[in-house]
Amino acid sequence: MASRTATKDIITLRGSAAIVSEFFGYSANSILYNRGVYPEESFVKVKKYGLPMLLTQDEGLKSFIANLTAQLSEWLESGKLQRVVLVILSKATNEVLERWNFSIETDNEVVEKGESREKSDKEIMREIQAIMRQIASSITYLPCLDEACVFDVLAYTDKDLAVPFTWVESDPKLIANPQIVKLHSFDTKASSRN
Repeated sequence: MASRTATKDIITLRGSAAIVSEFFGYSANSILYNRGVYPEESFVKVKKYGLPMLLTQDEGLKSFIANLTAQLSEWLESGKLQRVVLVILSKATNEVLERWNFSIETDNEVVEKGESREKSDKEIMREIQAIMRQIASSITYLPCLDEACVFDVLAYTDKDLAVPFTWVESDPKLIANPQIVKLHSFDTKASSRN
């Protein structure tokens, strides 16, 4: 006779930080591919979040994203990260062409008291899938980037945070009169991405 066991998905701050930082790495790859910042042939298809995703094979970019997600995870675990922005700029003029804003909210009780939260992995994955589909579909309504581009990543952290030497203060790289497209959000119960 088979028995069923109810299992609960417990999300810790460390687990939530890992989910959110990994999500940002995949999002960055998707944006850089879909917006043509890196050549199409430098990406390979993998399956993640139940979706076909594209990951860079460019060693410099892979290293940058790995270091970035490790740093983001550290800041998320300390509850000190509020927002990450991927900025696409004109290589020739340094004009800001696009800003991909990822706002982050961390449950202070989870940070301060080390509490856990319950949320199913399936539910988190469905929310992430919706965002990834929205990022991929955005290419249909965003204007073509018909010039060579580069990108930068901005991290908005608490002012009292000691920032590693690899990060430097920056202006917010805003766009005058921007058109804003709101993406879906996901929530791990310890951290959420809006």
